[in-house]
Amino acid sequence: MITPQKAIQYERYEFKRWEHHNAETIVETPVSLTVNGEVWLTFMCTPVNLEAMSVGFLYNEGIIESMDEVEDVRVCEHGDNVDVWLNRSVEQPTSWRRTSGCTGGITAVDMLAKPDVSLEGDRSTFPPETIGHLVEMLFESQELYRETGGVHTTALSDGERIVLSAEDIGRHNTLDKIAGLCLMNKISPETKILITTGRISSEMLQKAARMNVPVLISRTSPSSLSIEMAERYGITLIGYARQHRFNVYSNSQRVGFS
Repeated sequence: MITPQKAIQYERYEFKRWEHHNAETIVETPVSLTVNGEVWLTFMCTPVNLEAMSVGFLYNEGIIESMDEVEDVRVCEHGDNVDVWLNRSVEQPTSWRRTSGCTGGITAVDMLAKPDVSLEGDRSTFPPETIGHLVEMLFESQELYRETGGVHTTALSDGERIVLSAEDIGRHNTLDKIAGLCLMNKISPETKILITTGRISSEMLQKAARMNVPVLISRTSPSSLSIEMAERYGITLIGYARQHRFNVYSNSQRVGFS
C-alpha cells in the first residue's frame, strides 16, 4: 500500500553554510478509478481517503446521488486503483476536461451551464468573528501539512466545530474527499461551511455547490468565474481569510453585512 508521505534527504544552503537534512515530503501518485469494471480515469493525488475521494468524485460529477447506489468500494492491494461497483449500469462521460486544479483536475460538468442548484433561499447567518475562528481550526486540522508541508486542506464545519477534514496535494481532491466522507458516514450538518487552503476556481465552486454548501471560505483568492458562479448559485464566497480580516465576494448578508 502507498503511504501519504515519503522519507527524503536534501541539502540546505543558509548563511554561507551547507547542512544535510532528513525529512518527509508529501506523496503525489497516480490512482485509477474503475467503475463497474471499466477504467474511467486516473487521479493524481495523495493516497489517503481514496475510497472517499472516488465516491465523492462520482457524487460531485452527478453520477450518483447517495451511497444507496454503491454496492462496494475498495482500494486494490497495491493502492493504485479504486474499484467502485454500483447497483446499476452507468455510462462514462464521453469527454473529460482538464481544469485549473492542482495536479490536473478533471471534470465532465459544464461550468457555464444553467445551475441546477440554488442556495439563495438559505437564511443561515453568523458573526464576522466566526471566520477567523474557523481559519484557526482549519490550521489545527492539518495533520499531514505539519509533517510534510506542500499539501492542501479542506474542512467542513457546522459553524462551531470541524466536522470533517481532508488533505491532498490537489485542492480539488480535498473537496471530493469531503463529499465522499459525508456520504459514507451519513453526515449532513445543519449549517455547512467549507474552509480551504486552496484557491477557489470554478471547479472548487461547482463541487461546493453540489454539496449544497452555502458558505465557502478560502485562505487565498477566488477566480472571476468562481465569483460569477457563486452569485448565480447563491453561495457566500469569502477569500483571503485571516484571523481578523477577510473579503466577501458574494452574498455578504450571511456574515452580518447589511
